[in-house]
Amino acid sequence: MQALSRRSTELGLIIMAGVITAAMYALASLGKNSIIPPVIVPFLIVMLGLLLVAHFATRKLARGADSTLLPVAAMLHGIGYVMITRLNDHLAGLQTTWTFIAIAAYVGTLLVVQRVPDLARYKWTFFMLGAGLLLLPMVPGVGRSVGGARIWVRLGPINFQPGEFAKILLALFFAGYLYERRELIAASTWNLGPLRLPEPRHFMPIAVSWVFAVVVMVGQKDLGSSLLFFTLFVVMIWVATERATFLVLGFTLFGGAAYMAFRLFTHVQDRVHIWIDPWSQYQGKGYQIVQSMFAIGEGGIAGTGLGQGHPNLIPAVQNDFIFAAIAEEMGLIGSTTVLIAFLLMVGAGLRIAMRAERPFEKLLAVGLTTLLGVQAFIIIGGVIRVVPLTGITLPFVSYGGSSLVANYVLLALLMRVSDSTSRRIGELPDDPTIAERYAAWQLRRTLGKTSAS
Repeated sequence: MQALSRRSTELGLIIMAGVITAAMYALASLGKNSIIPPVIVPFLIVMLGLLLVAHFATRKLARGADSTLLPVAAMLHGIGYVMITRLNDHLAGLQTTWTFIAIAAYVGTLLVVQRVPDLARYKWTFFMLGAGLLLLPMVPGVGRSVGGARIWVRLGPINFQPGEFAKILLALFFAGYLYERRELIAASTWNLGPLRLPEPRHFMPIAVSWVFAVVVMVGQKDLGSSLLFFTLFVVMIWVATERATFLVLGFTLFGGAAYMAFRLFTHVQDRVHIWIDPWSQYQGKGYQIVQSMFAIGEGGIAGTGLGQGHPNLIPAVQNDFIFAAIAEEMGLIGSTTVLIAFLLMVGAGLRIAMRAERPFEKLLAVGLTTLLGVQAFIIIGGVIRVVPLTGITLPFVSYGGSSLVANYVLLALLMRVSDSTSRRIGELPDDPTIAERYAAWQLRRTLGKTSAS
């Protein structure tokens, strides 16, 4: 009964998120054009319709899943969409299309992934696909360099960031691999001087993953994605083995690679120098970050008001700097709301991991939550100059189809893990999946034909 009541809570929160988003849309239009948009009612209907599709898919396919993840994601998505609409009508139209695709991907993931432990059998497939996508931007004629980082791929008319999907595939691989080898890795029976390390054959995939992270940093000049991937690797090893040694060793290795990249590549040096002192380069490479700081300062506590700021003065504001646009027009209150929303999502993800009883599901939930939280930290930290700026997106908020679709797939996987745990601990009946019912029907049909003959 407790698990089923979550869906009613989720429905109420989703309706609230939809109404708040529609109100923001109207305020942004009033601030920008001094009129209430005539499409406000159709907008509310379409937006609530999409969210309700996701909700009813969850109610049907993952009844025991967490009740906060989808509404919080909907709120972040709504805030991002309103800001994108306020910034650029054309991009808003494209983001609308990607929203339909993202919701379809969410529903499709819940349909395809019926039993989470089954995913562990395909870990090496996930590794090959993830590694291939990670390295795809380096293929001549396919990869594209934007803003100094080579993280985009063009296939015909479609442009996308393969790293957004690679991160999920690699999280699936690590969850499956560490589920099988966590005790052997933790045993550390190989002595290398004063160090005790795992046997090379057990630790080799981990080392290969570190190499991939370094290749991304060096070959694609993308420190943000490299840090995201490597944090995923290190955190999952730490959780699987419960040994802080791997945490310290991992970040020491990454720190050494980052320092070498700083010494060797001018692109990385520029990012660090701009981070330390953007003012001296205001008329050049520091213009973007300085304008974002002006915008954040202009926002103050309550903001300038939706539609009444000047976020378009920040280059690429809809991508890397959308948090600065939110801080300008919604102030400290609005930007803190976004931060709290991400904290709620990370907290919900960690709660799912703690409740999970199967090691594979626990590791997968930790990995997916780490991706979500670290990505938000890296990009928000870059905007407010806590860390050097990197070219990754703010999940569910920034403009971008690859990011939006990938994050809804990530969300669906977390929901599936949560539902699986609820069924395992008896909060609701563990009914057969669609595939299991179909297999049973086929078996009955075969047995019926055999007995008749």
